[in-house]
Amino acid sequence: MLLHIHSFLNSAQKQPPTLWHSLAPQTRLLCTLISVFAIALTPNGQWKTWGVYGLGVLMTIFVSRVSLRRLLARVVIEFAFVGVVLLGTLFRPEGQVIWSWGILKVTTTGVMVLGSVTLKVILSLFVVNTLILTTSIPDLFQALLALKTPPLLVAIMASMYRYIDVLNREFTSMRRAAISRNLMSNPQMIRHVMGNAIGSLFIRSYERGELIYQAMLSRGYQGVPSSPEKLIYKKRDIAALLWTGIMVILGQIIHLI
Repeated sequence: MLLHIHSFLNSAQKQPPTLWHSLAPQTRLLCTLISVFAIALTPNGQWKTWGVYGLGVLMTIFVSRVSLRRLLARVVIEFAFVGVVLLGTLFRPEGQVIWSWGILKVTTTGVMVLGSVTLKVILSLFVVNTLILTTSIPDLFQALLALKTPPLLVAIMASMYRYIDVLNREFTSMRRAAISRNLMSNPQMIRHVMGNAIGSLFIRSYERGELIYQAMLSRGYQGVPSSPEKLIYKKRDIAALLWTGIMVILGQIIHLI
């Protein structure tokens, strides 16, 4: 979330009038969840199935008219962190050894697993980031409530989104203050200074959160967001869900053949 704070803060920008944007937020969220679960639960080595899912992802990106530059920038940043974990799947004892160096051995099974998991991650990141770039954060919260997500969980996420900019400004001010006092010039002191800054930020955030919560209760806050009105699925929403289901079923049929 912190990696894309500027995208979150600018999520209220006007969206183009496309077929994807005409869908209800809960429909977009539901199509995304179905796609991600189908991609993640497909067994390793099913390249044809992921080819079908990849085609569906490309169609979604094309229909939504999302900025490819912003989409790729987000996926690259996120994959850089996930890729470090993925490297651990390469060194597996099963299969034929392709390369070895000491105790490290690269096998055919390890390469297959690495390729499969990497493809799953990339497709899932494209789907999720397409949803985030084309749907405002408040609409996502309303969609979660419409899909019967626990209201308390939605309230916690809404609070995180609302005050994440405040935390970012507070941390920036503390870092600037440390630099002005020449505390960041010594590499041995950076870890100590940043640790103290994070601890102080946590305490100040806890205290401010308690004050804000008490102020909200005094103004009639019930502790959970209000449930949205009963939402009616239009024909285009039903068609989008059916299309997503057909793509998932087609991919699984190819997997079974």
